[in-house]
Order: sequence, then C-alpha cells, then structure tokens
Amino acid sequence: MYALLATGPESSTVLVELRNDDGTVAAPAQTIERSQLGSAVQSLEATHHPRWVWDRAIHWYPGLLADGIRVEKCHDLALCQNILQYSEFAAATGYQQNFTPLPPEVDPARGSSSIYGAQAGQESLFDAPPSSSTPVSWDLAAVARELVAQKTAIASSTHPARLTLLLSAESAGALVAAEMHYEGIPWREELHRRLLNDLLGPEPANFAHPEKLEALAGQLRTALNAPSLNPDSPQDLMRALHRAGIETKSTRSWELQEFKHPVIEPLLNYRKLSRLFTTNGWNWLQQWVKDGRFHAEYVVGGVVSGRWASRGGGAMQIPAQIRHAAVADPGYSLIVADAAQLEPRVLAALAQDTAMAAAGGDAAGNNKDLYAGIAAEGFDGDRSMAKVALLGAIYGATTGDSGRLVPQLARMYPRALDFVEQAARAGERGERVTSYLGRSTPPTSQEWRDGQRSTNAAEQRRAEQAARSRGRFTRNFVVQGTAAEWACCWLAELRRRLRVLAASAAVAPDFSGDGAAQPGTPQLVAFLHDEVMVHCPDHLIEEVKQIVHESSRAATELIFGKIPLEFPVNVSVVQCYADAK
Repeated sequence: MYALLATGPESSTVLVELRNDDGTVAAPAQTIERSQLGSAVQSLEATHHPRWVWDRAIHWYPGLLADGIRVEKCHDLALCQNILQYSEFAAATGYQQNFTPLPPEVDPARGSSSIYGAQAGQESLFDAPPSSSTPVSWDLAAVARELVAQKTAIASSTHPARLTLLLSAESAGALVAAEMHYEGIPWREELHRRLLNDLLGPEPANFAHPEKLEALAGQLRTALNAPSLNPDSPQDLMRALHRAGIETKSTRSWELQEFKHPVIEPLLNYRKLSRLFTTNGWNWLQQWVKDGRFHAEYVVGGVVSGRWASRGGGAMQIPAQIRHAAVADPGYSLIVADAAQLEPRVLAALAQDTAMAAAGGDAAGNNKDLYAGIAAEGFDGDRSMAKVALLGAIYGATTGDSGRLVPQLARMYPRALDFVEQAARAGERGERVTSYLGRSTPPTSQEWRDGQRSTNAAEQRRAEQAARSRGRFTRNFVVQGTAAEWACCWLAELRRRLRVLAASAAVAPDFSGDGAAQPGTPQLVAFLHDEVMVHCPDHLIEEVKQIVHESSRAATELIFGKIPLEFPVNVSVVQCYADAK
C-alpha cells in the first residue's frame, strides 16, 4: 500500500491519496488541514502501514517528528530520481530521457518555505515553522506520475531486484537521517566548554582569537621574523616560511613535518588549535547543540558514490578531541559499532575472489582480520604492509610504498585486482561504471570528451591526465559505492529491528508530544560511513548488541546472498564516545 503526500490547493492544506501496490487508487484523495496532518498520518500508519511517497522526506518528515509521529517506510522520489537518472541498469527503460526533474531542495537555513521550514536567518532546524509557510513540493498529480515512472523503470531495468533494494535502502536512509537529526547525539556542553577553555583559554568576545591561540601566533611571528604575519592566510604563511628558508610546497601538516626548524612545532600546534576554534569552538556549540544534544544534519547520498555527507555541523568528521563531550544520559550507554575492513571485503565479494575471501574468514564462519590474513599469506605477517597494498590497489596508488606493494597483491589475488583495474580502464575510456546495486557514475562532460579527441600536443597531455584521474575515480567508485550500499542496508535493517524491539511488550514505544524518545527506547543517533551509534538503555545493551550483529549479516545476505565471506562489526559499549575502540 502506498500513501502519496503532496501539497494541497491551499497553502494550509495537504493531499493524501492511498494507492494499491499495482498503482490503482485505493481511496480518493483527502484534503487535510496542515494542522491535522500529524494525526492523519498516525491514523493511516496504524491502519494500513503504507509506504509514504513524497517529493523529499526532508520536506515532510521533520514536521511529522515534531508532532511525535514516526513512519515505518517511505519512497523518497528525489533520492530515487538521482539514482535512476544515471543508473546503467535503467539506461534502456526510457526513464532517463523522459523524467521531469524535481524542484530543488529548499535550504531550511535560508528562509525555507518547506513543510517544516525555518524562518529567515536561522542556522538549524530547531524552531517550529510559521503558520504561513507554503511547502515547496510537487502536487499530487506530479507525485503520482513520478512514482509510476520510477516503478516502470525499475520493473523494466536489467536488474529490478537490485534497484528495488537500493532505492528502498536509500529512502530508509532519508528517514534515519531525519530521526538522527531530531534525536541528536547526547552532548555535554559543560565538558565541551571545559575542553575549549583548557586548550584555547577563556571564550573571547566578538569572535576574536582566544588568548592561547594568539600567544602561539606571536611565537610564529617571532620565529619567522614576520611581525605582521597572519598565520591563518596560506599565502602569507608560505611567503614567511620561504623567507625563513623553509622551502615547503604547501602548508599541509605532513609536508611541514619534514622540515627541521624551531617554528614547525608551534606552527603545527597552532594549526591544530585553530581548526578546533573555527570548526568546533564556542560558535559551533551555540549553533549545533541544544538541550544537551548535537543535532547533526545529514545529506543522504550526498557524495557521488552514495556516501552520506553533512549539511552542517561536521557530522561526518567529529574530531577525536571533542568526542569526550559525547556522553550517554544516566541509565544509558553508547553502543558504537563499525564494520571491519568494509571496502576490502566488498572488493572480495564483488570480484568473487575466493582466495581473498578466505583471508578474511573460513568456511565455518570464523572471521579473521582481513589485513592480517593477507599479511600471513604474502607479506611475512606484516599487517601494515598488507593494508597499504590493499588500499593502494583500491585507490589506484602507483608510487611510494603502495605502488611498490600492489604487484605482490596482484599475484596473490588476480581476480580482485583485475576487477578494479577493469573499472579504472573503463573510466579512462569515458565509460560509466556501476556499483553492485545499480548506482552509476555520471556521464563525462562534453569538455572532457572534446579534450580526449584533441590533436593538440598540450591538450593531449591534459586529456591523458584527465583520463587517468577519471580512471582512479571509477576504480574506487565500484568499491566505495557498493560499500555505501552495504552500510545503508545495515543502517536500514538496524532501524527496522530497533523498531521491532521498541514495539515489544518489554519496551513499548512512548514518544512525547515533541517527538523525543522516552526512557527505555534505544535510538540511532549517529552514522559515519561504516560506523553507527545507538543511545541505548542499559538494560537493553545485550539485545541491541545482538541486533547490531544480526543487521550486519542481514545486509550482507540482502545484497550478495549466501557467500563464504562475512562483514563483521566491532562493537564497543561506552559511556563516552571518545572511549569507543
């Protein structure tokens, strides 16, 4: 059963229409006052358990969460369109030639008029929308047409089962992203402020540099004999370094570390503290932490490979030094789980390289460290060498230790290395490559294709460089894209199983009027590529740990079926995020 949700004839109304799985109308469209949408969705959810179809979950679901409503499943037309418009699986269906692009997503930080939109000048999604908001959304007829077009494309594609799984997982990710933003990571503001005070000094006024950072800047000016130096300016810093005889080609930390000079240590320390001040300082706290929660904003499929990105707040790269502020509530713990060697295991599965798969486990299901297994077979037991070689193969390394070690890996696992090599050659030729479930690279630009045909010597050299760069991209895309699909399936399955647990008699779901989970309900609160975090009541730790592992196995079987390779996850139960291993 589908429930289509779209804008109504008036700004204060929405339309809801029920359709059967075959697309026929099950119940005429209802016009609902926007103020009554939450109760209407709750009633339909309880009665029909539909798959909600909307232009974008981000335009609708946060408002429902604010009303205390959580839905089971959805079909996010925009996310699915982004996949179908490029997927090689759907290339012959006619969809890519005939689809109608959805209106662009509304940025809630810039005066959104979306279903939950923030007022002008807001920087996050905490406040309720003004009653006059007009949702930027397709009307019901457009939603219905796009749903039919997408379902037709999937059914007539070369791999309908894979595409169906991918689009379902992507849409589930949209629900998870909204829920994690709403729930937020438990965050102790007083601990964060204490850390900032210890490292940077007292909070400065008017966004000036804190005293310890300014003291380091003074050391740099003295050591470089540059009284007017602005150490935050790469150009200014480069000139000062060169005048001091430090012939660095950039201001990157790893390159600066190669030089022996009294300025290097304070400069590296300044860079570290400056990054903390600008990225996760007092302004970050004011903007992103409210009522003891860091409300991260996620962008599902925000990277071309399908990996998630962050709209703001740095959700995909929380620095280790501030993780000390992420502390579970009393009576709760943080369950942090990450997939072990995800991309190398994905490569073994994609290439069907049984030798590489065996290095990561045995037929009895006993998992091993994949890098250690490879090291034992061909790198004299040196795990670090095996890791460098394997990541070098995935990312296309040709120089340094990686380039030197890759040939040995190719002799050991020819199927795996040939798989990524073929993807690289396809990219160099300008062809598209595709992840296992059906996400494809966008086509090359006309400029790229013109460059490849040029007869000018200088342009040919640039074209060859562009081709090699694209080859490195496509080499990694097939692995990273499929790894992102596995992670999204893991996340969706974990959400589904946690909902089942919450619905059990032992842990009845209980959401307050503002949508926040009540004590006793485990909640997903963070996701980082191959890592998830669950804020879990202490009495449910063992059940949730089991669910984390079961969800990992389910994701592997959903994508690859029964294969002689598992995707194990490492699980830590901690009070503080910084203590997770």
